Amino acid sequence: MNWYGSLVAAVAVERAVELVVARRNQRWSAARGASVSGQGHYPVMVALHTGLLAGCLTEVWLAARPFLPVLAWPMLAVLVAAQGLRWWCISVLGPRWNTRVIVVPGLPLVTGGPYRLLRHPNYAAVVAEGVALPLVHTAWITAAVFTVLNAVLLTVRIRCENRALAAVTAPPSTTPAPA
Repeated sequence: MNWYGSLVAAVAVERAVELVVARRNQRWSAARGASVSGQGHYPVMVALHTGLLAGCLTEVWLAARPFLPVLAWPMLAVLVAAQGLRWWCISVLGPRWNTRVIVVPGLPLVTGGPYRLLRHPNYAAVVAEGVALPLVHTAWITAAVFTVLNAVLLTVRIRCENRALAAVTAPPSTTPAPA
C-alpha cells in the first residue's frame, strides 16, 4: 500500500502543478479580455477529483483490496499514457489551457496535436485516469463511482465549453497561439 499511496500522492502533486499552470494561464487570458464560463460546475469538478484521490486510498485500505499484477500493470500503463496525453494537451494549448472554461475572444480553435484526433482530448485523459488510477490497486468501487459521476459532470462541462468556444473563437487553426 505504501507504494500505491506514493502513486496517488504523485498524481495529487501533478494536479497541484496543473493548478499553478492554470492560474498563470488565467492571468494571461484575462490580460487579453477572456471570458470565464461554467463557474457553477467548477467546485463540483474539484470535489469529484479530490474524491477520486481520497477514494483510491480509502477503498484500498478499508476494503483491503489486493494488488493484482495482471490488472495493476496494464492500468499503470494506461495511467501513464493518460498523463502523457494531458501534458500534450497542455503543451499544445500553451497559455490557453486551463482547468476552468476560459476563452480569449478572437483566437482560433486549436486543431493541431491531439486536437486533430479528438475535440476534447484532455477529457479522454481524465476518463482514462479515473478508471486506471483506482484499478492499479483494484479499487473498483472508486473507479465505478468516479466514472459515473464524471460522465455526468463531463456532459455539463463539454456543453459549457462548446458554447463558450462557439461564442468567441475565430475559425480553426492547426497551430497553437504564441505564448
